[in-house]
Amino acid sequence: MLAARIPTLPAAVAPVVVGTTAAAHAGAVYPLAATGALVVALAIQVGTNLANDALDFLRGADGATRRGPLRVTHGGLLPARQVLTGAYLCFAVAALVGLLFVRLYGWPVLAAGVLAIAAGLAYTAGPWPLAYHGLGELFVFIFFGVVAVVGTAYVQLGRVDSVAVVTSVPVGLLVTAILVVNNLRDIETDRAAGKWTLAVRLGAGWTRALYVVCAAGVVATPVMLWAAGAGGSWFWLPWLALPVAVPLTWAVVTRSDGPTLNYALRRTAQLHLLFSALLGAALLWR
Repeated sequence: MLAARIPTLPAAVAPVVVGTTAAAHAGAVYPLAATGALVVALAIQVGTNLANDALDFLRGADGATRRGPLRVTHGGLLPARQVLTGAYLCFAVAALVGLLFVRLYGWPVLAAGVLAIAAGLAYTAGPWPLAYHGLGELFVFIFFGVVAVVGTAYVQLGRVDSVAVVTSVPVGLLVTAILVVNNLRDIETDRAAGKWTLAVRLGAGWTRALYVVCAAGVVATPVMLWAAGAGGSWFWLPWLALPVAVPLTWAVVTRSDGPTLNYALRRTAQLHLLFSALLGAALLWR
């Protein structure tokens, strides 16, 4: 459970919630398909976390000065080979469930699934790991935002839904904010280990600005819903997340100590799930 990084798993749940409510907004909900999408999302999330745990240690990114929560490989709780085996098993589960969707919907689901699993592995594995070249945020935005929301709606509707596409953007921004605050905390240790994350490349100031941009999705979403005519009279519901988003953003912008940023990491994951639930409710209550 520690290696799976349970506090980060709302990042996998939230886009499935929004994708399912987008499908309901379009007139079709299939609980079995939604459950399958959730299993795939969780398996890819946990697989990516496990691979990151082991490979960051093997690459020397998790040193003695690390400020984040305990990693099981770095802490000597599990050997790297065992953690990597767990990662591969998670990706295998995602592939097996995904094959059921491929049988129903064909090559679009196959292409999305292969790219998602490949990107999850390439996040810290291979000769050119994404996280080590400043592409981690882009990976998260695309696969845990756009692909996850649109894909969840797709396996229930059998088509790409415009509301799912629109709502995938703020969901992607907030899940990206989770990684942004994580990498903000680790700038010094990542730089020392040669891990050139986007935060290392931008510096602390611009990384905080990026977090503000991501969090601004909470403010912009109701306007987007209203403009698209998707939220009805309840378009404003996502604004109920502002009492969490505003002080959290202030803490990230003004504080740099490890405990505060670890707290902000957990709270950003919670904000992501809360916002997604409110966004889903806005789509349902028309």
